[in-house]
Amino acid sequence: MMKKNFLWGAAMCATQSEGGYLEGGKGLTLADLFPSISEGRWDAIFNIEKAMNTKYQYYPSHNAIDFYHRYPEDIKLLAELGINFLRTSINWARIFPNGDDAEPNEEGLAFYDRLFAECAKYGISPVVTLNHFDTPLALIHKGGWKNKKVIDYFVTYCETVFRRYKDVVKYWITFNEINMVLGIPAVGGLIDPNKEENILEAKFQAAHNQLVSGALATKIGHEINPDFEIGCMIGAGKNYAYTCNPEDVWEAYQADQNEFSLVDVQAKGKYSDYMLSYFRRNEIDLKATDEEMDILRKYTSDFVALSYYSTRLVSSDKKDKEKTGGNISGTLKNPYLEANEWGWQIDPTGFRITLNELYDRYDQPLFIVENGFAVRESPDENNYLEDDYRIAYFRSHIKAMQDAMSDGVDIIGYTTWGTIDIVSASSGEMSKRYGLVYVDLDDKGQGTGDRFKKKSFDWYKEVVRSNGENL
Repeated sequence: MMKKNFLWGAAMCATQSEGGYLEGGKGLTLADLFPSISEGRWDAIFNIEKAMNTKYQYYPSHNAIDFYHRYPEDIKLLAELGINFLRTSINWARIFPNGDDAEPNEEGLAFYDRLFAECAKYGISPVVTLNHFDTPLALIHKGGWKNKKVIDYFVTYCETVFRRYKDVVKYWITFNEINMVLGIPAVGGLIDPNKEENILEAKFQAAHNQLVSGALATKIGHEINPDFEIGCMIGAGKNYAYTCNPEDVWEAYQADQNEFSLVDVQAKGKYSDYMLSYFRRNEIDLKATDEEMDILRKYTSDFVALSYYSTRLVSSDKKDKEKTGGNISGTLKNPYLEANEWGWQIDPTGFRITLNELYDRYDQPLFIVENGFAVRESPDENNYLEDDYRIAYFRSHIKAMQDAMSDGVDIIGYTTWGTIDIVSASSGEMSKRYGLVYVDLDDKGQGTGDRFKKKSFDWYKEVVRSNGENL
């Protein structure tokens, strides 16, 4: 039995949906430099200087699905689902185009005024991510998130939007999948790995600065509106040991510790003893002050948000073992699991395990703000798409979530990811479709951009209406 105040939602983010990449006074973000997968997107992600000096034929984020202009029809369509909330992000570079501007960009704020007002027309509450891989590109010249000055810039931005939307937004998330700064530091921390003598230290320095800025944002947010709920977020997924060999089990344990390392600080107020030892062993100096450590201790998160797509498989000896894809990083292939075309493995039981582990570890309410299944698909001649495979994925995962709640896990709400088809963050493809709504655009941005409901749209509508009873 679901609690009556459980929240059901839809989700997207600015860089993957808005487009309008230079409209309304917006500055550039790293996402605006990345080409499609066919032009070397991953090479660009791991070589920022090359990306900044290369002219590509197509940039997926420049127009994305044109949510910047089409948001009224999209919000109206999503409202048909009966959802309580829309998880989206405010693009920092729309508000402070260079990151360190003296004054915010009023045109950028006006866009989010209109967007949130449109949501309110339909009784939809925004759940806002403050940084969803959209740190203003200009800050790369200051060292990105390695530079402690960026803490002040981020806090200024947060205070600006907190004050602007103090009566509009209740739920805030400081950083999307904060562990991404360790997995892909260019995307998560605006760090060019090719320019770092000690990339390990650079990653953790950037992460530490994000932790401090998130804690300060939490402090200021609660001062502005004590009713704010300000959470952290992890790209989650249980790490399984490849075998019961103790070496594999230890490898999986270490993978979990590293995955949890940053959210440990956000939710518990301190680095774990394991990570402090890790820093010493690897001679990592975070340049952390006593004042910063006190800030981390005092201003912890109100909830833990998470994305979940699949679990991971870990071995102490990766030789001759088949690999597959996954969120944040690849993994070893699990012979007991099926996978989609990109190798992301389907594991609803792993979802239940992950939810239980996170709740046991943090004892804070969880908020599932991303869950989804990507497929290459095309509608029929009537613009209809029978995506029974997606329904099966969601049915099994929502059931696993309900099982976790029966286990005692406190969950605020749930949303599918990319509820309307959006550009993939990892590949830049439109054809990597997650949505309940089909968008008529291809991997080169060609098409009408028109929206069409898939079969899963009406299925999810009934799930929301019945509060999860009818799966």
